[in-house]
Amino acid sequence: MPHHGLPHGLPHGRPRAARLPFAQFTRAQRTLVSRACARLGVLCVALLALPRVALSQAPESIWYIRNNAEGIASFEANAKRVSVIAPQVYAIDSSGAIKGGTDPRIVAIAKANGVKLMPLVMNPGFDLSILHRIVTDVVARTASAHSMASLCRDEHLDGLQLDFENLYVGDRDAFTAFAREAADSVHKAGCELSAAVVPRGDDGRGVLPYHQWMADYWRNAYDYKALAEVLDFLSYMTYAQHTGGSTPGPVAGYPWMLAGLKYVLAQGVPVHKISLGLAAYSDYWYPHYDPKTGASRARGDDIAYPRLMQLLRDAGATPQWDATQKASFAMWERNGVFEHAWIEDARAFRHKLALVHQYKLRGYSVWLIGMEDPATWKIVGPVRH
Repeated sequence: MPHHGLPHGLPHGRPRAARLPFAQFTRAQRTLVSRACARLGVLCVALLALPRVALSQAPESIWYIRNNAEGIASFEANAKRVSVIAPQVYAIDSSGAIKGGTDPRIVAIAKANGVKLMPLVMNPGFDLSILHRIVTDVVARTASAHSMASLCRDEHLDGLQLDFENLYVGDRDAFTAFAREAADSVHKAGCELSAAVVPRGDDGRGVLPYHQWMADYWRNAYDYKALAEVLDFLSYMTYAQHTGGSTPGPVAGYPWMLAGLKYVLAQGVPVHKISLGLAAYSDYWYPHYDPKTGASRARGDDIAYPRLMQLLRDAGATPQWDATQKASFAMWERNGVFEHAWIEDARAFRHKLALVHQYKLRGYSVWLIGMEDPATWKIVGPVRH
């Protein structure tokens, strides 16, 4: 962590009015509303029932961040264009205990600019055994839910997002049950709970062992509709189509993104519960040799846009635009061996952001602030606050 046209059965034009859940307010807003409710009584119910579309037409802009200098500098410079900042900083273990912390600079920038703070809780290294235990073991599941609620209260958060990946398809229902219990606990703590989920365009397993591994452990284990019913929303990670572990290809090809979006809508997930994943990073593939093992193979890495542009300039390579994938790519030779890059620049971002507006989605979730083409910030437009 895509032709056009709405899937059959979805309404055209304006979306149905959706109620704005109390948990989606910032902590300060919740305090004000609670005080108002004490005075207004029944009128407060009418206030909370205002349609989302009446409150704001602008999309919710979520940007993921790590505790590093590049991300913090970009956040500070562009905070007015961010609705929610989502630090990837907390790790959960097999007992349900959570460790980690957000850089105080991120917290300060968010507070100064009215940006909601929604850290991620992840299974570290996307460890399969940890994830299996906390979703299938009742004691670990309950402990995890309590840990997340305590984290929300202790750190005065607006929400948390589950970033649980490498989930075996056999644990599909167990993960939904986990999400239900966690949401109940976190909501009682006054916070919002969402999940980042790996996308798919169908339920097939594919032909090659690679495709089947991706289906069984990464894509097919999420029951999108059931998760959307118990969580506040889903960040639908329509990126990482190709990775360092695959052949070179688009980070987030437009046809692939659109197929995944149509699939999740066809499952019955409402548009106001979908935050579309957008890539702000690029990928670079090159030959790699490990002197410790003597092994040589192709390797791919996520790479920040400025660094990749410098690499292309040094190589004398010129990116070419792929009108179908709506992304640029480059290929160049070094010492007789070719290297490849697929580039998610501002032009690519604009085309994929348009899907958010076309389908009237809740908003978008971008991986990763600090890696983006700086020109991206000129095209994001108004965002929800």
